Amino acid sequence: MTGAPSTYRMTFSQPPANRPRSTGLDKKTSAILSYALGWLTGIVFLFLGKNDPDVKFHASQSIVFFGAVSVLNIVLSVLGSLLGALGIIFGLAGLVLGLLALVVWIMAMIQANRTGGVRSELPLVGKFVAPYADRLAASVN
Repeated sequence: MTGAPSTYRMTFSQPPANRPRSTGLDKKTSAILSYALGWLTGIVFLFLGKNDPDVKFHASQSIVFFGAVSVLNIVLSVLGSLLGALGIIFGLAGLVLGLLALVVWIMAMIQANRTGGVRSELPLVGKFVAPYADRLAASVN
């Protein structure tokens, strides 16, 4: 065989649907990780994923929901410690709130995985959280 070596060039007409974003992670992974440590990873992915509106929405939901749960748990703990015997009621309310947060956390990560990171409301509490998450996501450029 004689002649010049042939060169092959691959060209793509469309970028892959799940291409890496500015975080270096795909949309699905970024969405799942935005819930991993609650509001803390929500803040991280709100800024790291600011070029992807779906990731920003998931991160904003994480901040709004888990931030509210954290604040309510602090309030319930303070009230429980100040009210003595009645504090047991506030302690039990904090326990119920923690269990609700655990269920939403697991369901949110499963849903983010199932939808491939596409924008979706949180299970159980999405209708309450989504409007605030929209405002927060829109405020980050």
